[in-house]
Amino acid sequence: MANLTTHQSPFHSFWMAGFECTDQLNAFGNRVDFLTLTGHLQLLHEDYQRLNQFHIRTVREGIRWSQVEKQPYQYDWSTVQTLLDAGQALGVQQVWDLCHFGYPDDLTPLHPMFARRFGALCRAFVDFYRSQRPDDVLIVTPINEVSFMSWLGGDVRGTSPYCVGQGWEVKYGLMRAYIEGVAALREADPSIRIMTTEPLIHIAARPGASRTTRQRMAEYTDHQFQSIDILAGRLCPELGGKLEYIDILGFNFYYDNQWMLDPYERIGWADQPAHPQWKPLRQLLLMAHQRYSSPIVLSETSHPGVDRPKWLNYVVQECAAAVQQGVPLQGVCLYPIIDRPDWDFLDNWHRSGLWDAELRPDGPPHRVLHQPYAEALLLGQQQMAAALEAATRRDRPSKRPLSVS
Repeated sequence: MANLTTHQSPFHSFWMAGFECTDQLNAFGNRVDFLTLTGHLQLLHEDYQRLNQFHIRTVREGIRWSQVEKQPYQYDWSTVQTLLDAGQALGVQQVWDLCHFGYPDDLTPLHPMFARRFGALCRAFVDFYRSQRPDDVLIVTPINEVSFMSWLGGDVRGTSPYCVGQGWEVKYGLMRAYIEGVAALREADPSIRIMTTEPLIHIAARPGASRTTRQRMAEYTDHQFQSIDILAGRLCPELGGKLEYIDILGFNFYYDNQWMLDPYERIGWADQPAHPQWKPLRQLLLMAHQRYSSPIVLSETSHPGVDRPKWLNYVVQECAAAVQQGVPLQGVCLYPIIDRPDWDFLDNWHRSGLWDAELRPDGPPHRVLHQPYAEALLLGQQQMAAALEAATRRDRPSKRPLSVS
């Protein structure tokens, strides 16, 4: 097992903020644009400045592919430029999603030109970015949550291409584009760091289930790694995946990421006593690290409503334990940092951010700090800092006097 000192973190802060940037077609075929709907674009400088009180210097942002490429191979970087300028002015490191659920109107992952168009977008983004930021560390997530999008668009008609029973085909198309995109990014700039962002899940068999059922649930759980295995060339090698494409492993973990099937039942994370089928986050992180031996980021986590602080306390305890077990954890991203609405029912806001969004009739939503969540974050930051420092001391080679014989 690699220890923490073998991986130099490229992030400016361990704690990160994720600004919801989805631009997908929702279940009703309507384009959503959360960058403007949440008011982040309008309140960009204020949003970044609010992070100072929590010493957060790294954020996740998205370019919104559907807005950048309105016509094939023609790119409008004006909004990305606005984001980039704000980050430069306020000293905020931005980790970029190039495809966060949304595609241009004329494309789906099943389109024969999807991968070629995405590769061209990746090259254009590097040219645009490096023309003004030639020397800094550029961290990119090519396509966010391939596993989830394959299910949403390929199996349950939740987004484009609105299919049923085509999850694997959608995943294959997304990963063809992902690999072509990574190759284009690395060809344009070999120093670019790739951060995957895939759901971290656990599907459990019910108590007393047969051996066959337990094996089937274990296989379903293992499918969460298909996208990363394809990227690494372990699966579908004809797509050109390579082990060196595995750089930083981001995993998205929410309160509803564990369930049982036949019938579906979500496993409660806060049950007292603890639900016997719930697998602690520390075990899931260790499992992922042992599979790939790469540094890990908890790239998304949050909880709606009043349980926000309780969930964060749980995440901190589990991440501290994972670090103690040798997991090279480089960051935790609160996602979303500003509250967001439901994709399909835009009047239903989740109340899951560090700041709630108070809607106004004449401007972007007003930000209201959720004080219990803020207090939990400040305490959690102290606890994680202590855990990381202890791990660093543990892994630091001890200095012993040379023996003289």
